Amino acid sequence: MWRDLLARADELLTLVELVDESADAELQAELDSKATSLEADFRKARSQLLFSGPYDAGSAILSISAGAGGTEATDWAEMLLRMYLRWADRHRYATEVVDQQEGEQAGIKSATVEVDGRYAYGFLRAERGVHRLVRISPFDAQNRRQTTFALVEVLPEAEDDVEIELDWDEIRVDTYRSQGAGGQHVNKTDSAVRLTHLPTGIVAQSQNERSQTQNKETAVKVLRARLLERALEAKEAELRALKGEHVEAGWGNQIRSYVLHPYQMVKDLRTGYETSNTSAVLDGELDAFMLAELERVATDDGGNGDEPPAGTPTKPS
Repeated sequence: MWRDLLARADELLTLVELVDESADAELQAELDSKATSLEADFRKARSQLLFSGPYDAGSAILSISAGAGGTEATDWAEMLLRMYLRWADRHRYATEVVDQQEGEQAGIKSATVEVDGRYAYGFLRAERGVHRLVRISPFDAQNRRQTTFALVEVLPEAEDDVEIELDWDEIRVDTYRSQGAGGQHVNKTDSAVRLTHLPTGIVAQSQNERSQTQNKETAVKVLRARLLERALEAKEAELRALKGEHVEAGWGNQIRSYVLHPYQMVKDLRTGYETSNTSAVLDGELDAFMLAELERVATDDGGNGDEPPAGTPTKPS
């Protein structure tokens, strides 16, 4: 593929020389057409290099957790859930909400979503981190500006051939009644399942399936994904330590700010990519943000935010 692109580039250089010598309008049109085609194919091939990780081509498990802030935070978590579901719909990815904890007044405390499709994890891994919202709160009678946060976690779905061994002597299984709408079945049976991995404290749960068996199978899938992600993070931390980089645990720093008041702006603090079209972003238009971050990571950019990666527009055209 790359040799073909280089050969086409050499042909273009020859065509440029002919156009310079003859000033032929037809040759100029042919040059423009071939140059446009070559650029499009090059960008497509270059983008594929961003998805070279061992799990990038597979599906993902997305988790969203509301931060401190009561109703404002749970509402923001639900807005993020809608945003990612709309993004997945744009890519024709299949999604299933396997667990959802409702907020006390509005929104959600947390949600876990399976996103099935090629390169789902490759794209979504760029979204890991804390997302910050600034707006006039619809829940504040005094119309004051509020700042709230939510955490987004993205896990690669562990395939059957990936060796993530589960020792059931180290796993506590709890069952409980599902919450929220669902009719008599949800209200009267302990169908929801929570798995706790005792050595690490990692918790995985599922309550949206109708039977306890189905919920347990889903919770096992989420637990395996979380254990896989923990192993990957340990490897990444070891590499960063060897490179002399500071390793920070916990939620980490916010990666993106969504400002809806006093002005409209969504800005990624890692790449500097920004747009004033906040409604489009919250409706799932996220590819430009994801690709900018994936390229920053792939090129080992320092991430100072002064300018976006090469080939990335500062704002959508």
